[in-house]
Amino acid sequence: MSNPQHLQYTKEHEWLTAAEDGVSTVGITEHAATALGDIVYVQLPAVGDTVTAGETCGELESTKSVSDLFSPATGEVTEINQDVIDDPASVNADPFGSAWLFKVRVEATDTLLSADEYTALIGG
Repeated sequence: MSNPQHLQYTKEHEWLTAAEDGVSTVGITEHAATALGDIVYVQLPAVGDTVTAGETCGELESTKSVSDLFSPATGEVTEINQDVIDDPASVNADPFGSAWLFKVRVEATDTLLSADEYTALIGG
């Protein structure tokens, strides 16, 4: 399992892209998707909601458990990925790609890890 170098990571297994025009994309890592198992339901914040770095902003439900989704950044949600709501299993298939979760206009971030730091955290 390889964690893309261009992303930043949280200890709770979310990733964040560098901001483009002040907006970053958020998703969960392959490690998290694998640990959850088959994801059957995704609850995301709504467009216009304010999320807070390190705070719960949604949840992912799998056949094994329910896991909180934590925001890696503070800011306003500008877009959600309706495709993952319609097809939650896509998160398992492509967590670093088409199965991103939401976009946020970043005001601040929590403590974020580099790909190498995150890989060390998960014992990679």
